[in-house]
Amino acid sequence: MESRVKFAGHPVHPMLIVFPLGLLTTAVIFDIIYLVSGNPQWTVVAYYMIGAGVIGGLAAAVFGWLDWFAIPGGTRAKRIGLWHGAGNVAVLALFILSWILRRESPMEPPTGAIVAGLLGLVLALATSWLGGELVDRMGVGVDEGAHLDSPSSLSELPAGAGLSGASGGRSARYPGVERRAMSTSGYAGVERRTS
Repeated sequence: MESRVKFAGHPVHPMLIVFPLGLLTTAVIFDIIYLVSGNPQWTVVAYYMIGAGVIGGLAAAVFGWLDWFAIPGGTRAKRIGLWHGAGNVAVLALFILSWILRRESPMEPPTGAIVAGLLGLVLALATSWLGGELVDRMGVGVDEGAHLDSPSSLSELPAGAGLSGASGGRSARYPGVERRAMSTSGYAGVERRTS
């Protein structure tokens, strides 16, 4: 199932999530360094990283939400996508709480601010796994016919171009069985939508 919103041939949501994940994770690491070193400069930087991470998370959420609506109803992917999205809303809420609690004194954040960030990071690890499950296991956001010798996303060709029908689902240069290229629909379950 291909992503609904793309930029230069690639899904936007996975491109954007690296920013909030990196910023928010690094903010928690900086809080831990502060707790070990006692140097308040780390928490000041963490304060600004949390603000930027929340903004990035909100931007990524918009595109994830649009992609989620494209997933067929009644599927495991739809349910996992809901847990992934709802969990990430909770992650952002915890980091927003952490940011608000720090506002009055970014150099000396209260314990609750640091705990909220730690909890947000633990939850983000779980929701990241769910996102990986959606892409790697269920093929959400993967172009139909994707294979190891697919042409560039910037070309006019579909991802399935270059597959040789006589090779039994093998590309011309890759000798193994190509498991991502499917001749049938990517969803093989019972269709529960009504026409």
